Amino acid sequence: MNAAERIELIDLKVVLDADAGVVRALDGVRLSIQRGETFALVGESGCGKSMTALALMRLLPENGRISAGQVRLGDQEVLGLSEAAMREVRGGRIGMIFQEPSTSLNPVMRVGEQIVEAIETHTALRGAAARAKAVEWLGRVGIAEPERRIDAYPFRLSGGQKQRVMIAMTLAAEPGFLIADEPTTALDVTLQAQILDLLRELQRERNLGLLLITHDLGVVASIAQRVALMYAGQIIEVATVDEFFASPLHPYANALLRALPDAQRRGQPLEAIAGTVPPLWSDFEGCRFAPRCAQALPECTLRKPELLEIGTQRQVRCLLFEEGAVGRNASIAASVAVLPPTGKQAAAAPLLQVQQLSVAFPVRSGLLQRMSGSFVAVREVSIEVARGRTLALVGESGCGKTTIGKAILQLLRGQALISGRAMLDGRDLFELRGDALLAARRDIQIIFQDPFASLNPRMRVFELLEEGLVALCPDLDASARRRRIEDLSARVGLRPDALLRFPHEFSGGQRQRIAIARALAVQPKLIVCDEPTSALDVSVQAQILNLLRELQRDMGLSFLFITHNIGVVEYIADQIAVMRAGAIVEQGGSGAVLGRPRENYTRDLLAAVPRIGAG
Repeated sequence: MNAAERIELIDLKVVLDADAGVVRALDGVRLSIQRGETFALVGESGCGKSMTALALMRLLPENGRISAGQVRLGDQEVLGLSEAAMREVRGGRIGMIFQEPSTSLNPVMRVGEQIVEAIETHTALRGAAARAKAVEWLGRVGIAEPERRIDAYPFRLSGGQKQRVMIAMTLAAEPGFLIADEPTTALDVTLQAQILDLLRELQRERNLGLLLITHDLGVVASIAQRVALMYAGQIIEVATVDEFFASPLHPYANALLRALPDAQRRGQPLEAIAGTVPPLWSDFEGCRFAPRCAQALPECTLRKPELLEIGTQRQVRCLLFEEGAVGRNASIAASVAVLPPTGKQAAAAPLLQVQQLSVAFPVRSGLLQRMSGSFVAVREVSIEVARGRTLALVGESGCGKTTIGKAILQLLRGQALISGRAMLDGRDLFELRGDALLAARRDIQIIFQDPFASLNPRMRVFELLEEGLVALCPDLDASARRRRIEDLSARVGLRPDALLRFPHEFSGGQRQRIAIARALAVQPKLIVCDEPTSALDVSVQAQILNLLRELQRDMGLSFLFITHNIGVVEYIADQIAVMRAGAIVEQGGSGAVLGRPRENYTRDLLAAVPRIGAG
């Protein structure tokens, strides 16, 4: 593979056979990735980003097929290769990091065995040399104690740690091109910065070509050279990163940039684009974005726009940029109304008081797996969540944030040794049993980080949303439950037909919307949000954050918001608690912690955040 090689997708079309008809997942996608460059592919969940990567790697689902177009790797036509030859391409010449590490790692194999398998398949290393290489890569991607962790099973690792293992497994084979499908989604900001620095270093060392699929525009701004924006199976804008962020052309690109949460937009609703990506089994007559576009002309619904060349490196699919079009280069006027302050002022008695919480997991060894010690994951943590307010819990992956959330909800009973108190409206959650605990769970719900693992794959979406209502809201009859479910699904951006489908039929972001709707269904007082927007693109993230703010304002809802997204923290948090190694190292009002952090660790977290326009 030489430095001049590139990956080219030429008028690629992919169709999927579904009950609703033929789904045109990709419709004439054309892009080119050079060795040594990072090309970012962005757009809403369900628009075709991941399908583009799967088509390139010939990993389409059984009901999918490439109906037209070409995929070229240098001078080689990939679509014409035998499956045996294609296996040499996958991993050896083009590596891929998948979006959901929990479903990508083999649960019955130690992580080291899986990395060694990739190394031995695609390099000349064998045995001890391959294992040493695996340990080296685990260390390079930020896994602590790699010599010990190499023998762990995936379920022993946090979500962020599993993502690091996936990255190590892919990069250990040292491919010439890398497809990274949301590679930093599950990672905290400091580790994200390490991974981005590592990818930059690999590009310099090996002239690596990187196709980065992401919804994090801050990551795009910090690492990519070129960017393509997708919508409903088509590329609608291509530009250099500097041009894209300085002067986006397509109305959809303008709206996406205004949907980003930060401190400046605090107290205002974000630019949430109305509606959702249209179903791809539709017969489109005009522009696919027209029904949601604030600048749509009458002809936009009647005539399909072509991908137009604008200058030497820019392309845009929009009738506004045709020669002589009225409104050329027009920008959408911002129409953002300021919301009233979020929720009520904090009452004297907080809704949730966690006092001196400690959580220790038993360590077992020997043939009989007797307890030989314990691992303390959380040490004497005390936090408060006021009524109608948001406490953000931030820190690096593995520091104990999710453990605190699960302990509060009594999801670790029987698995861990828990001490301390968790008072919810005067009731100690650690003392509740039976019906009393069931009643408390109507008042406190959780949105898990991994939506795929938290949704029953054998249940349709309607059944998933109704299950909690049947168990916790027996006063609602069937018609009332249906009305609430239909309203909730619309508010989180799911189409009515989604209620009859199964979780595997949705993208990662769409599954997260289902999980959020399920938590909201029983109208709780407090929601533990464990990375609730980590799998969402920016426009859907804006919808969800607006929805959470509206619910907080209208219902006095409280949030314990576990996240590594500092932009979200800046936008939504009233109070912030910073965790490190199981302990709280700093907490206070969001303005004080973000503007005047006292601890070096907090300052390092904030410095690691990728920001647009940061240079």
